[in-house]
Amino acid sequence: MPLNWEQVVVDSRNPQALGRWWVKALDWVVTIDSHEEFEIRPTADSMPGMIFAPVEDVKAAKNRVHPDFRPQDQEAEVERLLAMGARRGDVGQGEQPWVVLLDPEGNEFCILSGRPL
Repeated sequence: MPLNWEQVVVDSRNPQALGRWWVKALDWVVTIDSHEEFEIRPTADSMPGMIFAPVEDVKAAKNRVHPDFRPQDQEAEVERLLAMGARRGDVGQGEQPWVVLLDPEGNEFCILSGRPL
């Protein structure tokens, strides 16, 4: 029996603010905007999406799971995200062809190098 990937749940101190940051970063759309959850998707009827759920505690350690994104132009995308409020991250990766960034609440994600043609 196959499983369909519906979404990734992101615990957040401010789900609406963090969700709106990711909407802008990914150019996705908001599908649910309530106090209990804030959901975004590539389009209203496509999967997978991301749900931002409220939590009280502050992130204290490296994420066990993080998304990787492959842009056409890694340098330009890193600069765009940094200008939006992302920060560079160090999770012990050393010198690698990808760039670790942190969203406004400190969640790690990677910007991979462009895929060779």
